[in-house]
Amino acid sequence: MRRIFVTGGAHGIGRAIVEAFAAAGDRVAFCDIDVVRGEELAKRSSARFLAVDVLNIEALEGAMLELFEEWGDIDVVVNNVGISEFESITATSVEHFERVININLRTVFITSRLMAMHREKMDGKNDYGRIINISSTRYLQSEPGSEAYAASKGGVWSLTHALAVSLSPYHITVNCIAPGWISVREDEHLRDEDHAFHLSGRVGCAEDIARICLFLCDSKSDFINGECITVDGGVTKRMIYPE
Repeated sequence: MRRIFVTGGAHGIGRAIVEAFAAAGDRVAFCDIDVVRGEELAKRSSARFLAVDVLNIEALEGAMLELFEEWGDIDVVVNNVGISEFESITATSVEHFERVININLRTVFITSRLMAMHREKMDGKNDYGRIINISSTRYLQSEPGSEAYAASKGGVWSLTHALAVSLSPYHITVNCIAPGWISVREDEHLRDEDHAFHLSGRVGCAEDIARICLFLCDSKSDFINGECITVDGGVTKRMIYPE
């Protein structure tokens, strides 16, 4: 039974990831700032919910240390937590930029560092490990007002391949997933043209990302390392000209 820790797991893509691993029979814990949704998902999935604001470094580290103490180790960390708040470059603030970076990018460093430190103490007792970081296709595509988000997601991709090199002695592969348009709101109205815009003929869903997470965590997927897998229905491969 694999031991899984997911950040930002109470809703959206994180929820689908928690549910997928729980359905696979894994031991799952997840953290989120949304207590109501977190507790509801915990009851529904049998996963363990930890109320954590990832901006609080001590709280995030404390959650992982608690799991290390209880489980002995963590086999898989999915760094999913993130916010996508866009603001005009002339109206935004340095504080807003730092907040997005700290939630979307710094969290990846904190959890990965702790996992490496714990594995070093274990001295090779676990030869299986996975870290999956959720980036975005916005690491290579932008629109006005997306500076903080684009920088954070580009950083996630760069940090991923750096971590893959550094964590290889601990038998931990590190990869990231770059989702495109993933519909996670029940009230989102999707038009026919929204689906048709994708080469796959539809807008993505959270389960599309969860399935890639399961694939990367298969014991036979260890030759995939330091990579970014784009899951966007083919949108980034389209040549788009102005009308």
